[in-house]
Amino acid sequence: MRETVTASELDLALVNALQLRPRASWSQLAPLLGVTAGTLARRWERLTGAGLAWVYASPGREFARNRCSAFVLLRCRPEDRSRLARQLCALTEAVTIELTGPGSADLLLDVLTPDLGSLSRFLTEKLHRVPGVVSVSCLFTTSMYVEGSRWRLRSLAPAQLTALGSSRAAGEPVGTLALDAVDRALLGELVRDGRLGLAELAERTDTSPATVRRRLRRLTDSSVLTFRCDIAAALAGHPVPVSLLGHAPARDIGTVHRTLAALPECRLVAAVTGPANIFATLWVHDLGDVQRRETALCARLPTLTVTDRIVGLHTVKRMGHLLDEEGRRTGVQPISPW
Repeated sequence: MRETVTASELDLALVNALQLRPRASWSQLAPLLGVTAGTLARRWERLTGAGLAWVYASPGREFARNRCSAFVLLRCRPEDRSRLARQLCALTEAVTIELTGPGSADLLLDVLTPDLGSLSRFLTEKLHRVPGVVSVSCLFTTSMYVEGSRWRLRSLAPAQLTALGSSRAAGEPVGTLALDAVDRALLGELVRDGRLGLAELAERTDTSPATVRRRLRRLTDSSVLTFRCDIAAALAGHPVPVSLLGHAPARDIGTVHRTLAALPECRLVAAVTGPANIFATLWVHDLGDVQRRETALCARLPTLTVTDRIVGLHTVKRMGHLLDEEGRRTGVQPISPW
């Protein structure tokens, strides 16, 4: 049985700092948080060992512009849900898998692939052949406005946020970046652990620290990857994930997306294909908050019609990281969408 770890205020501040600067050194963060670098290193080892927080590489803005993503809604028999979720975890294209409440889907998948052909093969050759799948609906993402790396714990004081600043802005994506074997080896290591140092990455990829530094700068500047610090549900106050499908006239799409993105509880906002043209995921306090948030949103956005609400019961996989029922990380099924 895994040791029960209670997060302190320092732990929460550390996680918030790493959400802003995922690869910052302990010596850089120590003055901001008022402790020694050694203390931060021990705290982080304790948090990661308990599966409460972790840093990893995920696709950056370049992916949304030049590659393919989709939200897939699966229906299955009730007795097959848990088995099916575990089986789907082995599919690298399904980067996030969520067991959902009764409604339009039994499982919600976030799918990332290098191109439309790969996405088509995943849907027709892999997914439909999995025993227990009754039906599949696919919402293709046409634009990604907000994704999970933007969500913040909000544990730092304003003065700390000012002192910390934000990560250096990535360059504007200009096209699909050609990746070679070294790039892919680096990505393979960083999706497991985004805080690996240059020397260790060099050893694991059979290259030099200087080469690793150049390659990482190239990958981040071109927005091929971004680093994110994720957390278990306990550290976030046990939020309830709810995904809203909605429709708004084309002329109002920009306003809707900006309004949703400004909400502190917003994890994701995307434009999608189908009868609904908006997909958004919020982390709300409780089930009652779902109705309150929807009512407030529709009052502010009179042309927005919410067509479906998908409540998450258990996220079994998030961006390749396997989670238990408490949302703690238990393992990694590395993703490779590039």
